[in-house]
Amino acid sequence: MRILRIHHTLPVLLLAGISCVAGPAHAAGPDFQYVGQDDRVHGLTAPRGCVAAEGGGGRAVTNATRGTATLHQGPHCTGRVVGTLRAGEVTRVRPYFASVDFPVAG
Repeated sequence: MRILRIHHTLPVLLLAGISCVAGPAHAAGPDFQYVGQDDRVHGLTAPRGCVAAEGGGGRAVTNATRGTATLHQGPHCTGRVVGTLRAGEVTRVRPYFASVDFPVAG
């Protein structure tokens, strides 16, 4: 794991090819990223509600959204909850997740 600085002010965390800027401001890019079981990096920008995890989510996960992300083993946010990531959290997830539930601002 390495910490890099963009424009000499924003630290960036690099983990398994996924980057996440620490702090309230972050560089343009997906708000939620994960490495799928297909070994590809997937990203979601401004996700809301229940979202399918294309490629079967697993391995490294980065939640750069402003809310929690609840990872479900089944499609359509069903089945066992395999993890809950707080805003700004980066972690590994095993075994996999098929969908993610994001809060919907009212």
